[in-house]
Amino acid sequence: MKKMLLILALATTSFANAQKGTILVGGNIGYSSENANHELSERKSNSFSFSPKVGYQFHDNWTVGGEFGLYSSKFVADESESKDDNFKLGAFVRYSVPLSETFSVFADLGAGFQKQKQKNYTNGLGTSTSKADGIYAGITPALFINMKKGFGLNFSIGGLGYETLTFDTSDTDVNKFYFNFGKTVNIGVSKNF
Repeated sequence: MKKMLLILALATTSFANAQKGTILVGGNIGYSSENANHELSERKSNSFSFSPKVGYQFHDNWTVGGEFGLYSSKFVADESESKDDNFKLGAFVRYSVPLSETFSVFADLGAGFQKQKQKNYTNGLGTSTSKADGIYAGITPALFINMKKGFGLNFSIGGLGYETLTFDTSDTDVNKFYFNFGKTVNIGVSKNF
């Protein structure tokens, strides 16, 4: 009986760390690299992404906070090269539902401002640079696994979103809607203090 009470007390304490009045810190980081060699051409690409979040859990199920994102990619093919740098800054609201002491499901609704810079170099044609800014909004459902004392892993398999970009070098406006459930997998970490 004492062991059962001790286990219940420890489980309640670790679960209580993700309750009202706590600070949530979390995010994702990613890197990819690809090389493709053919006897007539060579292609290389790499990308890096970093997207932290900080929020305040003002209710047992609700968290509000800020999010930040950096994404950089470079593509080299034969005698041309392109580089993209993206920056996002916004806010999010999270609604979470605990399923047990270990598992909860949540959905993040985020929106904010974004900037993009593209630089293209082609041998013989020189360098061209374009900049764009716009807004973004998206919703991402996910699963949280509480590892120990509010530290956990977040798993998502896509989301739903909308983005706009207006370029400064032309009259081009880009509007993008995406629905990518099952197409992407993200694993992140978070900690409630």
